[in-house]
Amino acid sequence: MSTATFHNPRTYGKISLAALLTLTFWMANPASTVYAKKRKLAKYGSIKILSTPGGLPIEIDAKPEGLTTTNYRAFDRDPGLHTVIITLPGGERWTREIDLQAGRIKCVTINFRSSPPVVKSPCPYPVSLSADAEVSEGEVITFSTDTAYSGNAPLNYTWTLSPSDAKILTSVGNRITVDSTGLGGQRVMATVVVDDGSGEAACRQTPQASTFVRPPERVEHPSKQFDVCCSCSFDDQKARLDNLAVELQHDPTATAYVIAYGGRTSRIGQANLLGDRARDYLVAQRGIDQARITVMNGGFREEDCVELWIIPSGATPPQPSPTVQAGDVRPAAMSPGRRGRPR
Repeated sequence: MSTATFHNPRTYGKISLAALLTLTFWMANPASTVYAKKRKLAKYGSIKILSTPGGLPIEIDAKPEGLTTTNYRAFDRDPGLHTVIITLPGGERWTREIDLQAGRIKCVTINFRSSPPVVKSPCPYPVSLSADAEVSEGEVITFSTDTAYSGNAPLNYTWTLSPSDAKILTSVGNRITVDSTGLGGQRVMATVVVDDGSGEAACRQTPQASTFVRPPERVEHPSKQFDVCCSCSFDDQKARLDNLAVELQHDPTATAYVIAYGGRTSRIGQANLLGDRARDYLVAQRGIDQARITVMNGGFREEDCVELWIIPSGATPPQPSPTVQAGDVRPAAMSPGRRGRPR
């Protein structure tokens, strides 16, 4: 039976077909544990870079690599330390050192946002204070400020003056006017504190300016010689003194000067006696206030003389004009009956 079985033509064909199928499967599917190829390990890594916005210059290891994009760009590099530099829109350079390993990917993402503009403080701000270099007494002085302030807060102006008796006539913000009456010969200093109310020291400015006040020009009103009497009798002098008294009564602001001179041979003290006698007459007989009469000893002339002067208000007083030096005087002896009495 076994032999038949082996020699039966139909049975032999079935066995041959099974053997063919088995060989084909083996050839198509070799055992993985014996015949599969080994997988190769990567010898490099990748650096991927994107930026927002794109178009930023890239350098890797000091070598230009074009521009960034808004999608990742891959750069394959050997394992190790690599330097990546990206130039930002403002010119700044963004730098990173990346330690890259084989078979690994390192991603670099740049999101650039411009910094908001720096808000510049309006302080400090320049303030100038101007005024005339000088004015005449009685004229109005004007002080005014000019500022270059860019803030929104209103500025405050606080003024002070020196000397303390200087008076502000008007004050309107950054401008004042000052009365210079009575300040002749002095310098008026104005100080203004300008601030914006913030309390910050940089927002507080304190400029100064000054003006010289010219004193009024002195108007020379010369003294006027009213009369002169030499070797005159007292009656003659009294007539002249009467006329002087009338002039003083017409001008209550005027004063009188009596300048008396002794003669070359007059008695000692003759000038003082003549001057005192004239003053006493004006006061006692003509009612002139003694305060309005000035008596001066003028020294010596060739003979006794009395000068009468009218001095208007503000006029320059007269000065004596002797013609004989004191060393040339030879006083006459005074007779007993006329001692102490002027001629």
